[in-house]
Amino acid sequence: MVLSPDLPLHKRRRAPDHGELAGIPWLQLLLPAERVKAVAELSVGDALPGDYVCRVGKPVTYWFGVVEGLLKMSADNAQGLTMTFTGVPPGGWFGEGTALKREPYRYNIQALRKSVVAGLPVDTFHWLLDHSIGFNRFVMNQLNERLGQFIAAREIDRMTNPDLRVARSLAALFNPVLYPGVGEILRITQQELAYLVGLSRQRVNEALASLQAQSTIRIEYGGLRVLDLAALRSSAFVCKKEP
Repeated sequence: MVLSPDLPLHKRRRAPDHGELAGIPWLQLLLPAERVKAVAELSVGDALPGDYVCRVGKPVTYWFGVVEGLLKMSADNAQGLTMTFTGVPPGGWFGEGTALKREPYRYNIQALRKSVVAGLPVDTFHWLLDHSIGFNRFVMNQLNERLGQFIAAREIDRMTNPDLRVARSLAALFNPVLYPGVGEILRITQQELAYLVGLSRQRVNEALASLQAQSTIRIEYGGLRVLDLAALRSSAFVCKKEP
């Protein structure tokens, strides 16, 4: 199906198919009646590169997740510069804190490539919180992991070694709790990774080559395979020296 960039994303909503439902990790945690209600309310949208899923200041209407593709979470500072907080790869759901408080978004979510984005209406999100123990546990784990993710993001912002910045940023994208759809291979280009890390594509390429030489990752066609996630998460491995 050819997507029209003239239609806003919410105008491209449709019912998810069976394959897309299988890519939503929390559905399997629901009791049968809860699952029936959630599936009936879920919708998916086909986002094109550059499409905004959420914008700063807009009211929350859905709790969102990525079925396919790659999104980035960012905000503009007082100087007009864009700060990227994190990427959101397949299996990732985001905005539960905003949905819980029903407050306007404080960040932008934008598609870096053609993506399939799922949305659960915020009222259904709250209904599941009121009725489903399994859903509550999922959201609680999300909030706990998200806290750790943003603490790590603050640490990454202070790192001056580009190799270490790339390594820790990659490790965040391989989080099996937040992004269970990634597995061992992350489908990402060097340019997309450069957007997320805040470095040039050339410098990211050098860092990836260094990590591959250390057998931490393997660069494959269309993506990266993690070989040693513990090393990516650690600052102890030897990083490439800056000239």
